[in-house]
Amino acid sequence: MKSKFLVPLSLAGSVAALFFSQIDLVSSQQFGGTQFRATDPGVRGGDAGAGAQITGLSTNQQAFFASGLADFNSAEEVDEGLGPRMNLDGCGGCHLQPAVGGTSPFVNPQVAFANKDGGTDTVPSFISANGPVREARFVKNPDGTPDGGVHALFTITGRTGATGCTLAQPNFATQLQNNNVIFRIPTPTFGTGLMEMIPDTAIAANQSANATQKQNLGIKGRPNFQVQGRTISGQTNKNGNDGTIARFGWKAQNKSMLLFSGEAYNVEMGISNDIFQTEREENAACQFASVPNNVQNMDAVTSLEATTGIQNFSNFMRFLAPPTPSTTVPGGATSISNGRQLFSSTGCALCHTPSFTTSDSAVAALSKKPVNLFSDLLVHDMGPGLADGVSQGQAGPTEFRSAPLWGLGQRIFFLHDGRTSDLVRAIHEHRSGSTTQNNASEANGVINNFDNLGENQKQDLLNFLRSL
Repeated sequence: MKSKFLVPLSLAGSVAALFFSQIDLVSSQQFGGTQFRATDPGVRGGDAGAGAQITGLSTNQQAFFASGLADFNSAEEVDEGLGPRMNLDGCGGCHLQPAVGGTSPFVNPQVAFANKDGGTDTVPSFISANGPVREARFVKNPDGTPDGGVHALFTITGRTGATGCTLAQPNFATQLQNNNVIFRIPTPTFGTGLMEMIPDTAIAANQSANATQKQNLGIKGRPNFQVQGRTISGQTNKNGNDGTIARFGWKAQNKSMLLFSGEAYNVEMGISNDIFQTEREENAACQFASVPNNVQNMDAVTSLEATTGIQNFSNFMRFLAPPTPSTTVPGGATSISNGRQLFSSTGCALCHTPSFTTSDSAVAALSKKPVNLFSDLLVHDMGPGLADGVSQGQAGPTEFRSAPLWGLGQRIFFLHDGRTSDLVRAIHEHRSGSTTQNNASEANGVINNFDNLGENQKQDLLNFLRSL
């Protein structure tokens, strides 16, 4: 594919300074009669601490990483298969904070993309310049059967190279009025090669650990076993049911980086490929590239030339180093250390498992390595407050994967739909429902423990999270 690089949106420094101004103290004190309350320190400034290749790669592996980075950060065009319906024209635009491979940036590129290259699309009401990159899913079809699939925001209508193609955007306004739209924001991809190599046995053993403590707090959690499928008009074709544990995506619905890449290429950019070969919009007047749009080059001379787009994406993400924690958040090392202990004692670590170790890998740089991801990679019932009504694989409408917290210090938007930029609110959003109504979130007990902390203790815990 062409390597026309997207321009990184580097506004982190100035905006982060605004966030940091919200807090000057980390201990409980009285000022002007107002008692100190713990607050989110905000997006951490300074070096990104992410976006580089993992250490220990061979010369050839470094070359594949670089090739993957170029493809990941390039913008696609109509003659390359972009669309006919899509959410953006490149991976790098969605995964940009705090570096390429991350998550939703300070400035949402979807706003400018609506009319790029002559596009005639309007920006949906739930997309804003300073809001998160979002994909939209409809919960139900018009006949009331489950939908759950992505309904792309934009079309190629009017864009360069799309002469004769006329497509309408989905009627988001009506679907919003019917409470039939849910959102997802991009998940960070740092360290995903390490996550991919965590043995299933380790995940299962961790699920069984601390059973009494978990039971007392109402924590269950279960794997989303490998059942891959695609929903079209309420019908789901399931395949690849090999019984192993999937681990990528908001509901841990994807098994591997290659599958994650193939699905994103098809769903987010509309580009069919060797894994997802069918066009999501088969209007003959809107096909301007052969199908599948991106396949292996059988006439290539070198292995790099033969590598497909989805292989490039997965190689880049697989070799991305995990985020580097910081000690420069307000409160410094002492507050961070206290917060880490509170993270464990309140029960947060029961779902956000601090660390695993990878298995043997064909890539030495990924073999027998620590994975400090802060996630058990299980899906948990989060109650009605976070429920989105969508099932993926074996994860139901109220279930979500424990989001890995490494890199959280530089994330702007939280939760699956990006509903808040306030870490305190994000914590409290984990609590909903009740045991009496049999719909309690598994996090209720832990959030109650958090609320019972003193304000200075809460601040230490928040500072620890923003250090990650």
